[in-house]
Amino acid sequence: MTVDLVLPCLDEAEALPWVLGRVPRGVRPIVVDNGSKDGSAELAASLGATVVREPRRGFGAACHAGLLAARAPYVAFCDCDASLDPAELPRLLAPLATGHAELVLGRRVPEGRGAWPAHARLANAELARRLRARTGAPLHDLGPMRIAARERLLALGLGDRRSGYPLEMVLAASAAGMRLAEVPVAYRPRAGRSKVTGTLRGTRQAIRDMGAILAAPAPVLLLLAKSPAPGRVKTRLTSAVTPGQAAAVAEAALVDTMMTLEQVPASRRVLVLDGLPGRWLRPGWDVVPQPGGGLDYRLAAAFAAAAGPAPALLVGMDTPQLAARTLAEALAPAGRAGVDAWFGPATDGGFWAFGLARPDARLAGRLLCGVPMSTATTGAALRARLAAEGLRVWELPELTDVDTPATADDVAALSPGSRFAATWRDARDARDGRDARVESALVG
Repeated sequence: MTVDLVLPCLDEAEALPWVLGRVPRGVRPIVVDNGSKDGSAELAASLGATVVREPRRGFGAACHAGLLAARAPYVAFCDCDASLDPAELPRLLAPLATGHAELVLGRRVPEGRGAWPAHARLANAELARRLRARTGAPLHDLGPMRIAARERLLALGLGDRRSGYPLEMVLAASAAGMRLAEVPVAYRPRAGRSKVTGTLRGTRQAIRDMGAILAAPAPVLLLLAKSPAPGRVKTRLTSAVTPGQAAAVAEAALVDTMMTLEQVPASRRVLVLDGLPGRWLRPGWDVVPQPGGGLDYRLAAAFAAAAGPAPALLVGMDTPQLAARTLAEALAPAGRAGVDAWFGPATDGGFWAFGLARPDARLAGRLLCGVPMSTATTGAALRARLAAEGLRVWELPELTDVDTPATADDVAALSPGSRFAATWRDARDARDGRDARVESALVG
C-alpha cells in the first residue's frame, strides 16, 4: 500500500458504504471509530476496512489514532460523512510524488445546496486568512482532506485532540519547513447529522480550539555547538580514532542534530557556536557566537538569543540519536500548557536539553550559573534549582551523550542509519584496518 487513508468516524453507518466504495486501489482505509452507537465499526469491518477504536472523544483524537495505526509511506485524512470523495485522493498525491509539496490540502468547492453552511464557510475564510498571514502559503481552506508523508507527520508531535488538530497540523508543518499546497476537491452535502461545523455550537467550539492553536507561538530552538576542528572536539574519542576522524564524527553528529531540529516546528533555529561556521552549516540557521567563560555561563547566555514570548529549548550536539518527535510533542501547544521548563537528563548525570517556557536571560542565569558542569551531579543540581524556583518541569527522555568510544558505540547502535553512525563505523574500521596491517608487518 502506498497510502493509508484515515477516516475518523462517529455514527456514520449511512455514509460508510459509499465512502469505502470510493477508496482507490492501493489505498488502505483505516476507519477510526470514536464511540459510534449505530454499528459503524462493525459495518466498516464487514466492508473490508481496518478498524481502530479510539475511546477518547474528539476529532483530533480519532485522526491521531489513525496516524499512529498507519504504516504506509503516505497518510491521508478524509471526513467519513460522504461530503468528500476519496476517489479524488490521487490528485492530492500528485504534488507529493513530484516533490512540489510536502503537505497537500483539498480546497473544498461546494456542490449542491447546503453543502457548506454560511456560518461555517465564514469561519473557515477567517481562519484561512490568518493561516496565510502566519505561514505565507497561498491557502484558502483548512480542508479536512489532506495527505503527507507518514514520518513527517509523526515528527510534528501534534498534541491537540479536538477540533484544533487540522489547524495545528498545517501550522506545525509550515513551522517545520514543509511546503504546503492545495488542490480543488468537490464538497457535497454530508450524509446524516453533522456533529461539528453543521451546528453553531460545534462551530463555536472549533473556533475556540483553533484560536488557542493560533495564539501559541512556535518555539525557538537553540543548538549549542563547537566548530568541529581536529584537536578541539571529541578529544576523548582519540583513544580509538585519530583527531581528524574524531572531528569528522563530531561534524556528523552536529549535522544529524541540525537536521533533526529542522523537522521540529519552530519560529527560529539558532546555532550558538564556539568557533567559525563551515560548509557543514545548513541553510535557515541563525548563528550567534558563544561568549567567553565557563559552560554554565555560556548555556545561560544562549537564552539571550531567544528573548521573547515564544518558549526556547536548548540542546547540545552530542545526542545525534535524538528524534524530532521527542521535542515536538513536548513543545506542542497542548503539551506545553502549564509547563514552565523542560529538562532532558543524560545517562552520565548531566543533561542534554534544557528549555524555558518564558525565556529570560536573568532566570536562565539564576538556574544555570554556578552549577558544576560535566559531573555526575550536574543534572541533580539543575533539578534542585528548578524546584527552588517553583517551576513546573516537563521531563524529557534520558539520552546518552557521545563522549567516549563506548558511548559512541551505544549511540551508533541506537541510530544505525544516521550520518554519525556511518562516520563512526568508518573511523573504527579504518583504525582496525591500520592495526591489522601493523600486526601483520610485525609478524612478518
